[in-house]
Amino acid sequence: MSDDRRAEPLEPLETAGSLGALDAEQRGGTGDMSPARFREAGHATVDAMADYLARVRDFPVMPPVEPGSLRALFAPAPPEDPEPIAAMLDDVARLVEPNTTHWQHPGFMAYFATTASGPGVLAEMLVAALGANAMLWRTSPVATELEEVVVDWLRVALGLPEAFGGLLTDTASTSSLIALGAAREAAGTRAAAKGIAGRADVPRLRVYASAEAHSSIEKACMTLGLGRESLVRIATDDVLAMDPDALSEAISIDRVAGLRPIAVVATLGTTSSTAIDPVGAAADIAAREGLWLHVDAAYGGAAAVVPERRGPFTGWERADSIVVNPHKWLFTPLDASLLLSRRMHVLRDAFSLVPEYLRTLDRATPVLDYNEYTPVLGRRFRALKLWFVVRYFGLAGIRRRIDAHCAWAAELASWVEADPDFELLAPVPFSTVCLRARPCALAGREDAPEVRADLDDLNERLIEAVNATGEVFLSHTRLRDRFTIRVAIGSLHTTRDDVVRAWEILRTEAARLAADGTQGPAGT
Repeated sequence: MSDDRRAEPLEPLETAGSLGALDAEQRGGTGDMSPARFREAGHATVDAMADYLARVRDFPVMPPVEPGSLRALFAPAPPEDPEPIAAMLDDVARLVEPNTTHWQHPGFMAYFATTASGPGVLAEMLVAALGANAMLWRTSPVATELEEVVVDWLRVALGLPEAFGGLLTDTASTSSLIALGAAREAAGTRAAAKGIAGRADVPRLRVYASAEAHSSIEKACMTLGLGRESLVRIATDDVLAMDPDALSEAISIDRVAGLRPIAVVATLGTTSSTAIDPVGAAADIAAREGLWLHVDAAYGGAAAVVPERRGPFTGWERADSIVVNPHKWLFTPLDASLLLSRRMHVLRDAFSLVPEYLRTLDRATPVLDYNEYTPVLGRRFRALKLWFVVRYFGLAGIRRRIDAHCAWAAELASWVEADPDFELLAPVPFSTVCLRARPCALAGREDAPEVRADLDDLNERLIEAVNATGEVFLSHTRLRDRFTIRVAIGSLHTTRDDVVRAWEILRTEAARLAADGTQGPAGT
């Protein structure tokens, strides 16, 4: 097919023009896209991005597609010949945008939101253009030193003391893995040098976390060679927070059995219900037992940017490590996780490995090479997008948005409590509401096995119906073995009107199910 024929179908597009044809470099060169061509393509790409954001509300939040149905839309083999940029942008609009789950949609209230804010997206483009690998100071001095600055900015914003240093990773899963790796080293195992398998001098190690703690803690234990059985799930109280007495008892039992406790993980904002573990009590126990205290505040930690909302965090300043994810509630594009620690030297002991080709020779002044604190070598220049986001919104603007999300969640919770056919299943300390439909005819009979099963079935049908509208996307969990619908508010694109609409849809679909007689005993 000739270049002209390849360009013909793209002429109606605004992006077509010269981008609908191949440039000289594509035709037979050995270099990259020219700066002039890049500028033209960049303008067209930004236009496409802005157009998408302008119309994202018009898409169903979750595409109505079945698994395996999309692969056939794409060429089965890579192209032998180059293709024009306009064709790629056309295919993004035609194939990608309609078939993605729209995390930028105002009705996305399923998982904790990840808003790719405008300033963050622009910074990501700059990061890609710079192409820096921030593994060593000398591979990008400004990436290293700006990361130091941004980490300190965030520490100050969260109200934590100067004793905390830190770094940026991809996700909380990696941050918690690093923290537990440091805990393993701090316990005197010398695991970084000698491993732990087959060593008679190292008993089975133990990590303690709430029954509601995120699965990443268990996965970290798997990855670090501790094994899933090393994680002890601690019972929770009536608000789904870790029970300190149960924690103390579990540690005592393990010590008597000859096991070696090494760490406690307290969660400030659990994934299922956003429960808040008593971090002060956990810090007391960890200090008494000589254990590493890691605080998982991946979601809830952002609320500490608002000084008036720091009450539940009292005691987290005593932690050995803390994780907060700016790519959740601090409006930074995925990925960006903040890992803070009062014992950075232990993180370095756990992960530092400097072969000759990475050794610094030409600097008398000590430098910070962040790769020594992580299991990975290559690192993205994540600090730039955080620098943009914080400067664009300012701390006052970030606080205002977090406060609004919390206020809307509290309002939604009040509507649920006032409706005789719904009920709250957990407190609402942040901006996530856990609820279920419970027809008033079933009040007082919820715990009967047959009623519980029918309520689960009703709410499964309800969330499927709500998501099928395309206007809103909700997720579910199980709390105390009850099917639970989660409404997570946290996107910059969500407004109070969107929350009102989500509640209207929940009520409408629940009433429809009742009228259809698909709600089980609620119709009796």
